[in-house]
Amino acid sequence: MSENAIPIPASSGQPSIRWINILWSLIALAVTAAVIALRDFRLMDFVHVFAGLLWTGTDLFMGFILGPIMRRLDIQSRKNLIIRLMPKMIFYMPTLAIITPTAGFYLASMLGYFNVSFPQYWWMVSVYVILAILAIQGFGVLLPTNLRVYFEIRKERPDVEKIQKLMKNYMRTVAIQAAMQVAIIFVMSYLATGL
Repeated sequence: MSENAIPIPASSGQPSIRWINILWSLIALAVTAAVIALRDFRLMDFVHVFAGLLWTGTDLFMGFILGPIMRRLDIQSRKNLIIRLMPKMIFYMPTLAIITPTAGFYLASMLGYFNVSFPQYWWMVSVYVILAILAIQGFGVLLPTNLRVYFEIRKERPDVEKIQKLMKNYMRTVAIQAAMQVAIIFVMSYLATGL
């Protein structure tokens, strides 16, 4: 354990993962599945745009507003913020990261974007590349980091140095995610005007 460990009882009223949040995630996924089954273009467009707005907005807020604020907080304040934020993010972000591209896939299918020819084909390739980067970062870096930080901070003597390192990498990855999402919004704006 690092000498930077701070003694904070795990039972000090800190929020834990509330498994009811998985119910909200399942409801959101069920609504998305229902919209897909209905094949209603306007509903599909709404689900895709709304989930994408929430996902991108959260990443922009986390990466460019909350991140710099957290770097200036004292250790105890940072810990208090993280212990309340991480249990929500464990469910919130993966749900949006599943719904947005799934609805987008069905929307692109309805619009015939999978059958475009050169040079418009490269716009779709750019979507695939950006989505791959977002998925790898989201499910391979951010979600595991959420869990690692959450479980570390709930220890009786959390290792502050370890948490700071994890959160630094987390915020850097969120900023990259936000930049990727701005890039995909640019591509989507082009696609929305028609190929």
